[in-house]
Amino acid sequence: MLTRLSIRNIVLIESLDLSFDGGLGVLTGETGAGKSILLDALGLVLGNRAETALVRAGEDQASVTATFEFDALPAVVRNVLAEADLEVEPGEPLIIRRRLKADGGSKAFVNDQPVGVALLRDLAPALVELHGQHDDRGLVNARGHRALLDRYAGADTGGAADAWQAWRVAETALSEAHTEIEKAKAEQDLLLAHLAELTTIAPVEGEEEDLAGQRADMRKGEKLAGDLEALRHLWDGSDSPLAAMRAAARRLDRIAPEHALLAEALAALDRAVVEAGEAEERLERAAQALAHDPSELDRIEARLFDLRALARKHDCAVDDLPEKMRALRAALDSIEHGEGQLAALQAAAAKAHEVYRARAEALHASRVAAAMRLDDAVAAELAPLKLDAARFCTVVNDLPEDRWGASGMDMVEFLIATNPGADFAPLAKIASGGELSRFILALKVALAEQGGAATVIFDEIDRGVGGAVASAIGERLARLAEGGQLLAVTHSPQVAARGHQHYMIAKSSEGVVTRTSVSLLDSADRKEEIARMLSGAEITDEARAQADRLLEGV
Repeated sequence: MLTRLSIRNIVLIESLDLSFDGGLGVLTGETGAGKSILLDALGLVLGNRAETALVRAGEDQASVTATFEFDALPAVVRNVLAEADLEVEPGEPLIIRRRLKADGGSKAFVNDQPVGVALLRDLAPALVELHGQHDDRGLVNARGHRALLDRYAGADTGGAADAWQAWRVAETALSEAHTEIEKAKAEQDLLLAHLAELTTIAPVEGEEEDLAGQRADMRKGEKLAGDLEALRHLWDGSDSPLAAMRAAARRLDRIAPEHALLAEALAALDRAVVEAGEAEERLERAAQALAHDPSELDRIEARLFDLRALARKHDCAVDDLPEKMRALRAALDSIEHGEGQLAALQAAAAKAHEVYRARAEALHASRVAAAMRLDDAVAAELAPLKLDAARFCTVVNDLPEDRWGASGMDMVEFLIATNPGADFAPLAKIASGGELSRFILALKVALAEQGGAATVIFDEIDRGVGGAVASAIGERLARLAEGGQLLAVTHSPQVAARGHQHYMIAKSSEGVVTRTSVSLLDSADRKEEIARMLSGAEITDEARAQADRLLEGV
């Protein structure tokens, strides 16, 4: 709830520090004293537009700081802060500050961290709910009526939301499968042609590298053919150097035992023969590898050309062609087996639709029953608030299927008729501001709303009424404030007498300087203020006595 409000240099307010408690707080004062300025100042920390006209004349800047304290931070506030990477420790107050300059521009802070004004607007619904003469938010806005009715009904909205999500997932899977199969069918002839072409070529992974190597060797062999042939003649025949070395080794073998040096010479010659033999073998293998076969070279080059042309056609590497073949076969298989897959997906989507519809219909039934109870509860509140001729109706209409959603298949709206025989119309179209505020009060009492804003403010809800109606308004405001915080700007002594805290707003002038001040009244000053509200400019003893009776009556 709102625990402190500090205002500096806002219009007529030079410096103001207010503390608030829970329960019902009332703000009174003569017309024009500056109650609207107080609400405008609070609006700044809730993200309202920063008008330069709000800065007090002669000052460079103005500021408003609001402190909110909670037993447990509301989930909405916690989520908004988390999205902005801000944290509030358990038990730590939420301090919102807004500063604006006389020459334009403003800055916002949450617990001394700079934030955008949009963040304040996101926090506002969970912090303060303001109902005034021209209220177009809160209970008036039809977009929130369905959630209010669900809270009143205690409806299980989670089941419908889960079923909706499951249905959407199933429908998405079905749609994607349809798209893929239709696309494959449209390309089936092309797929078959591509696969036939690839099958004919029959590419093998790594083939390009092998063929390119063979082609390179053949081209080298063509250049080295003369040298290889000369070497072959050099090593072939009985008079070749290798044959002579072998003959020498055989002769040396016979005499090697005669001397150690001969044995060593034989060993060296044996090694040379072995090395020469290996050289001969490698020369033979090289000659075979480098053999220039024009027809084989043409075959290799033609194969490489075909493979690379096919790779360009399919926009892939040559080594990826086998995978391309497998993908084409899979696409063709999906066409053949697609109908069976579609049938399974269609069955799953139909089942998910049935589950969602059943849960949405159960939610609809819960809403219809709750709407009847709510209409009766609001009707019981209208007569005491001088709305005897008015009628209230909660409309629960079916939405077309294309507008169904996680919240079900219903549109909910609160409608009223203010005069006998008049048609029902949305709350937002009601003509009288005073009637609107009283309707909202009746609705809030009937809803016994939980989970709304931490602080609720009613601005002159008692405008144009008095006596028993004002007493009824005061009694209901006090009831709503139990266990929470409600602030009421009022001109009614009956409402003022119900307050747990009473603030008086006053305006004073010193020469050309005008100031608005707000003070928390003690019991004696409070009685005097209520007496003023009863009698006018001159406070009489009778007014004081009547003020005593009002205060004693609550």
